[in-house]
Amino acid sequence: MMHENVVKVGMADLNIASNGAILKTTGLGSCVGLTLFDERTKVAGMVHVMLPSSDIAREASINIAKYADTSIPHLINLMKQAGAEPRRFVAKMAGGAQMFAFTSNHDSMRIGPRNVESCKEMLKKYSIPLLAEDTGANYGRTVEFDSMTGMLLIRSVQQGVKEI
Repeated sequence: MMHENVVKVGMADLNIASNGAILKTTGLGSCVGLTLFDERTKVAGMVHVMLPSSDIAREASINIAKYADTSIPHLINLMKQAGAEPRRFVAKMAGGAQMFAFTSNHDSMRIGPRNVESCKEMLKKYSIPLLAEDTGANYGRTVEFDSMTGMLLIRSVQQGVKEI
């Protein structure tokens, strides 16, 4: 997808796009790139989720884009303000890798899988269907989401390019 109108989404960041603009985020290891799309209005949103829950936040003023439980409701609201209708939202996501092998199976070491689980819980809470995902494994990803077509392009060194 080569496109002039690229809207970058940084780590622990979120943004929306429309009219064919491309949302792009890089560096998805254990992080999850979650996209929402309203096909009728062509409004798309993306969040780069770093951690599963704001319950673990240590900072005084939290970055709501950093956590699955705070970023997804915020993204929904931004998309609504742009004219999208939540009952038409569909989701796709990529990332959530287990980047390192640990001898311990302790939950705190499972950041990638926990990010995926938390995103799915939030989608269920808002009754948003997850149409496709490319999650898990042990490699990083870069994703681009087309606000015209709802296509999620996933690039990785190990797996090449795929569209979902």
